[in-house]
Amino acid sequence: MDKKSPPSKSVISGRLGVALGGGGVRGFAHALVLEMLDELGLRPAIIAGTSMGAVVGALYASGVPGRKIKERILRHTISRSAVWKEVLEKKSDLLNLFNAISLELGRGGLLSTDRFLKYVFREMQDACFEDMQIPLLVIAADYWRGEEVILRSGALLPAVKASMAVPGVFAPVKLDGRILLDGGIVNQVPYDHLKDCDVTIAVDVTSERLPDKEHPVPNLVESILGSFEIMQEEVIKRKLKESRPTFYLHPHIQDVGVFDFDKVEEVFEQSQPAVDSLRQELTHAMKLNPKELQA
Repeated sequence: MDKKSPPSKSVISGRLGVALGGGGVRGFAHALVLEMLDELGLRPAIIAGTSMGAVVGALYASGVPGRKIKERILRHTISRSAVWKEVLEKKSDLLNLFNAISLELGRGGLLSTDRFLKYVFREMQDACFEDMQIPLLVIAADYWRGEEVILRSGALLPAVKASMAVPGVFAPVKLDGRILLDGGIVNQVPYDHLKDCDVTIAVDVTSERLPDKEHPVPNLVESILGSFEIMQEEVIKRKLKESRPTFYLHPHIQDVGVFDFDKVEEVFEQSQPAVDSLRQELTHAMKLNPKELQA
């Protein structure tokens, strides 16, 4: 866990709020955190998510356990070390996942997320925020007004699509008369919207960028995404100076890009130590005050 996290003397009681940050494939690490909370019997009273944090958060808020989310992710991805048998066994699902992010040469972006979201939320095509078992906040940015937008009612998929509309990569989303972009522009880890909670857990999956020895100069997409991440990191640093969540989890994920779907196992492996550290802090805090968190 991040070295600046509060000491484990924090006492667990009252309402638990969980904030899940954006980060593309790195956001799949959220499944490990949610699985751990399930194992400890800690049920969030509310979830706030940005970009991939909104995707994973929506699945969890709809009733899918953390373990099931992790299993679904692994079932539809292939590691670089996979043998041919594994590739052939997963080929159909893999093609569905990769084909789901399609080329879109129109205004606003290079890629479309329509099929991706329909695939991930295949059981929830007509889901609304009001259907969620756990209240959910999805963060987006209003392009013309230059302000944060908190989506909490109405159709779920358009809101999640807006929250992950990375500038220059995914096309902006028109919703309720506004043009919306990725929530990471304004609030990468939205724990500040959990102020009515007694205990807050914020999960930041921004990555450490390592130079490529063969190609030290980033290409177009790498430049866009890398610059976007630098901006997000600086915003988070300033935000943490002003206020901190009860528990701040920042796994040290290195050399994993936003679209590195073949590195999901690496995301899980690199994130596990931080998740284990958080488990220890929460377990200790629960012993100090055995009262369970209430939804």
